Amino acid sequence: MEFDSIWIALGIAAAGYFIGNGLKNFNNPDAKDSLSELFSEDDEHELIKENEVHYFIGISKEDAKSLIQDYPDIPHVTINNKIYYPKAKLRKWLSDLGV
Repeated sequence: MEFDSIWIALGIAAAGYFIGNGLKNFNNPDAKDSLSELFSEDDEHELIKENEVHYFIGISKEDAKSLIQDYPDIPHVTINNKIYYPKAKLRKWLSDLGV
C-alpha cells in the first residue's frame, strides 16, 4: 500500500509541474521551453539518403549525381556502404557554394 502511495505522489508532482509550466506561458502560446526544444524539429542530425538528395536540393536526379561527382568534398557519411548527407551541413555547404 505504501508503494502505491509513492507512485501516486510522484504522478501528482509531475502533473503539477507540467500544469504549472503550461499556465506560466498561457498568455504567450509561442513561448518555447526546454521540453519543447527537446522535441523541436531540429535537422542538425537528420540524414538524407543518397537517392533522395535531389528532393532536398530541388534539382533532377541526374543533376544531383553530376553535382556529387563534380564535388567530392560534399559533406556526407557512409553507413553500411550507403551514403547519407547530413541535412544541416548540406544546407550550409550549398549556401557557401551559392546554389
